This record gives sequence, structure tokens and C-alpha cells, in this order.
Amino acid sequence: MKRFLFLLIGLTVGMVLFSPYIWIDDKNGFDWQLPKDVPPPTVPANNPMSAAKVELGRHLFYDKRLSANNTVSCGSCHHQSKGFTDGEKGSTGLFGDITPRNAMSLTNVAYNQNFTWANPLSTQLEHQARFPLFGETPAEMGLSGIEHKSIEQLQADSKYQTLFKQTYPLQKAPFTMTNIIAAIAAFERTLLSFNSPYDKYLRGENNDFGESEKRGLTLFFSEQTECFHCHGGFNFSDSSVHKNSTSPVNRFHNNGLYNIDGRGAYPKSDRGLYNLTSNKDDMGKFKAPTLRNIAVTGPFMHDGSIATLEGVLDHYINGGTNIREGKNKGFGSANPFKSEFVPGLELTVQERNDLLSFLHSLTDQTFLNNPDLSDPWVTPES
Repeated sequence: MKRFLFLLIGLTVGMVLFSPYIWIDDKNGFDWQLPKDVPPPTVPANNPMSAAKVELGRHLFYDKRLSANNTVSCGSCHHQSKGFTDGEKGSTGLFGDITPRNAMSLTNVAYNQNFTWANPLSTQLEHQARFPLFGETPAEMGLSGIEHKSIEQLQADSKYQTLFKQTYPLQKAPFTMTNIIAAIAAFERTLLSFNSPYDKYLRGENNDFGESEKRGLTLFFSEQTECFHCHGGFNFSDSSVHKNSTSPVNRFHNNGLYNIDGRGAYPKSDRGLYNLTSNKDDMGKFKAPTLRNIAVTGPFMHDGSIATLEGVLDHYINGGTNIREGKNKGFGSANPFKSEFVPGLELTVQERNDLLSFLHSLTDQTFLNNPDLSDPWVTPES
């Protein structure tokens, strides 16, 4: 099972070691505030970045007028203080319906190879945005068939008249859903987090990265825990791509969360990649999300079934979740479709605590409090 451990650690650490923050310009002239050698995200050719578009997208992201009854915005399910999640098992739509899946973090979402928990066909933010805007089972924002009403409300707002004109100066009629979605996607691509204590440690800056965090870092990138196989690289996810990527590969994993029939079945409400492929080998396979800001994004797993980060670690220590009663009774640790990288762990109390310390060190307070990413419709308290 030795998989070039030292090479992987070297690539991960060496990528940003002792590198100061700089501004990186892409071919469109947009400034990405990134550490040196962290690659810029990919950007579709038909939706180039601009500062004006990002600012328009920020207003739209937090605007409840983009829902059928003016009660829900993108930001309703993606709170900045929680790593752009909502702290709930499932999110609440405009009519009170609960989504079957946990709201994914938007931390570094620009680097996602695909979107939602298990959909290899959704490969751009511009596509993903249509699910909450127009989806009906359940309805999240409820705009299907009535999007023109939201557009009319936005068009009547003098602030938007200025923002749309600045963003799309060559268009005579810029108030379109295509432009709205493009602006939201542009804003989301700026949700970049690379200033955690871990990052500062790699750059050689003074910080609070202690001995426990250092031991946890070593454990994380070791064959003893196997964590790095699915959560490696600069974004702590094997489902990440960037501007310099060559041959991206879709990766989804069964981590032994359920085994309700003893033959590997997941609850019918959500069977992961299997829902799309009907291939039994895809039962319970989901994307490995980024671990950046993981400590503030609970509850965890695709269905929010594990409440705490400690519980997540215990899940992997046990090699899966073993449910002894109830409708989902079964030993996930014995799931025949489970990834080879979830064999169960033998950790001392100290090692468990060290891993938790390291995971907490991925919390980026600058990102969680950046006013450029905050709700522009909220007036700051004086």
C-alpha cells in the first residue's frame, strides 16, 4: 500500500513553502489573490472574470428576490461563518421542504471538478446554479417558469441598473438569467481559502501551529491513516482541478456509511453515484469534499448523519458506521463496496487528538470574516 508517500508530502508542502502572498493575473486580466504557486482556477471561456461581475454576483448570491416568494437566497444555505454551509443536516427550501443532502461547503469551490455530492455530469458552476434555482424535487428557490418575475424586480432596482451596466456594458438588455447565473458563478470562484494556520506554517510565518498539529499533519499524510488518498493535494480533495490540470479523473468513494441489507445497500433516499449509473459497484459512492474549514462545516457526510468532527474521526477509526438499530440498521464497516482506504484505524488517544488538532488548523479565519465575501445587503452594526 506504499504509494510514494514522501513524494506526495513533498509536492503538497513544497508547493507553497516559504511563498509570500502575491497577486496572480490570468489571461483575462483578473487578479486572483493567491499564494505563489497555487494555481488559478479554471474559468469557462464564455464567462470571463471581472471585478464588476464578481461584485454583481455577490449581490445576487445574497438576494432573496431570486426565489419565488422572496424568502431564500443562495446565501440562505451557504453562510460565510460556516465555510459557506448552513449547519443543518438538510437545507430548507422556500416552501419548507428539506433537501435530502447536506449543503456542501463552497470553500474553494472554483477548484471543484464536478458539483453536488455525486454528479460527474455537472462540471461547471454555471450548470450547478440551475439546480437550486429551478429544481422542483424539492423546490429550493422555486424559479422554474417564473424567473421573469425575479428579473423584473431586479431590473427595477437602481443599484442593479448600475451593476449590470458596469458588468455587461455592450449589452442593450443585460437583465437575463444567463447573465445572473454567470455573475453568481464568478463571485463563487472568488471564495478562496489559503490563509489557515496550516498554510501559514507551510509559508514559514509565525502562527499557532503547535506540536500536536505537526504530529497530526504527519499522521494525515501517512499510510497509517490513509487520509491523503482521498483528501490530498493543495485543496485536500481528490476531486479538484485547476488551470494547469491535464487529465482530470472523476473520483467517488464509498466510505462505509451504510450497509442496510448486509449486501452493501444505502438508503433508497440517496444511493450516491448509483442513482445515476444503476451500476451496483457505484452504490454509496460520493465525492470527497475539501477539508479546508472542515471544523466549522458540520454536520458531516452527504446526509449530515454525523454531527461532529470527532464523530467523523470515529467513523474512520471503526472503518465505517455500524448502526445497531432502526431502519438503517447495518454494519457499514462490512460494506462490500467500501473503499480500500477505509480499513479502520488503530490510533492512540494522543494520535486521535493530534489528527483533530490538524483538522482544526485548516480553519481560515480570514476567509470566514472577509468583508469582500459578505452579504452586501446587511448594514454593519455601528
